[in-house]
Amino acid sequence: MNAEKKSGRYQRMKRQLDGLLQTTDDPIARMATIASLLFHKMDGFFWVGFYRCVGGELIVGPYQGPLACQTLKEDTGVCWAVVNGSKAIIVEDVRKFKGHIACDSRTKSEVVVPCFDSEGNIFAVLDIDSTELNNFDETDAEGLGQIIKLI
Repeated sequence: MNAEKKSGRYQRMKRQLDGLLQTTDDPIARMATIASLLFHKMDGFFWVGFYRCVGGELIVGPYQGPLACQTLKEDTGVCWAVVNGSKAIIVEDVRKFKGHIACDSRTKSEVVVPCFDSEGNIFAVLDIDSTELNNFDETDAEGLGQIIKLI
């Protein structure tokens, strides 16, 4: 999908979520709704979910897709790299990412985006996996970054 079409899709999903998320301020409920919508609306998204920062750990939050790792080993993998670097990471081929955590061997590429609270602290990351190599680009990182601001 070209960048313009993909960007438009993210904008439409954000508008849809603006309406859906009006019923509660609960962040877990909002994460669940976002994960479900992304999983069902975007082609090639094999796993969509959140890892929450809880007591110095990354613990799985709401997600859609196959079973996930419950906790992620500290300072290992893409999600921890995002927490430690405070910016989104796009991984074209997970086999080439040093320390990648393989929760499911079918994952080939992923994008992980940090979720910031109102004080600028990361409280979670949005992790999306694909069974296709090089399935994500900056358009995804940007569109997802806008959507997670709704949490």
